[in-house]
Parts: sequence; C-alpha cells; structure tokens
Amino acid sequence: MKRFHVHVSVEDLAASIRFYSTLFGTAPAVVKDDYAKWMLDDPRLNFAISSRGARPGVDHLGLQADSDDELEALHGQLQRAELATKAEKEIACCYARSNKYWVTDPAGVAWETFHTLGSVPTFGEPAAEDSTDACCVPAVAVPARVDVKGPVRSAACCR
Repeated sequence: MKRFHVHVSVEDLAASIRFYSTLFGTAPAVVKDDYAKWMLDDPRLNFAISSRGARPGVDHLGLQADSDDELEALHGQLQRAELATKAEKEIACCYARSNKYWVTDPAGVAWETFHTLGSVPTFGEPAAEDSTDACCVPAVAVPARVDVKGPVRSAACCR
C-alpha cells in the first residue's frame, strides 16, 4: 500500500514542528537539526519538513512504496505518462537510503516515487553533476515551490 509524501521547506524548524505536531495531533517520528518527518496512518502520509536554505513552501510531492516491486509498478505508470524520469538507486537523502524515480509533472511540480531501504546518519550525499544542490530534487525535477505566505486571492478557489 502506497503512502502519499509531501516535503515542505521551512524557515523556522522549531515553530514548524510545533505547528505540524498540533495539526497532526502527534510528534514527528524523526527529528534532526534541519529536518523532521511524520509517518501518519490517518491519512496515510509521509510528511517531511526541512530548513536547509531553500525558499519556503512545498518542495515536492511523492508516493512512497512499501516494496521495490511496488516502486517498479509506479515507475511503469510514470513511463506511460511519457515524461522524462530520473532513477536514483541506493541514494542517501533526508536521513534515509532509498531507491527512487523522479518526474516533473506538466505544471512543473516535482514528484518522487520511492522505496525506503533504511536510515542513514546524514541528510544526503553530495549533489551529482546532473542534479541540483538539494539531494531531494535532481535536475529533471525542478519544483514549482508554492509560496504559502500570502493571502488567498480568490474566494472561488478549490470549491
């Protein structure tokens, strides 16, 4: 069974941990100096935040697979969308070692499909030549980063 994933860049990690812990009704499962993650069952969500200098807002979205077979099935679905994907195998990112595939959707939003293999003691590995400085977003998937600071401009949104 897959789990929806959201990664948000934040300026104030402590304030954000307090807010999201209150919103979700539970403390994060993982807390580091620059990162926190909640693994929720209702809704089934892997929600992560980090304060690593990126512009605040939604960093990327994703689907977390429970197995490599499930991950490969997701990859097959991505391939049918006929968009460029980027594979990363045994990659260290966000204090975890994972197999993953990245894609950028038609709106410019970065999507990550991944299967977590275990934890690692660092946020990530140095960026490769073909990726950005952040371990979480390779060059094929440059996120649209949604600015959540401003007021909602239209009352007609999302009805």
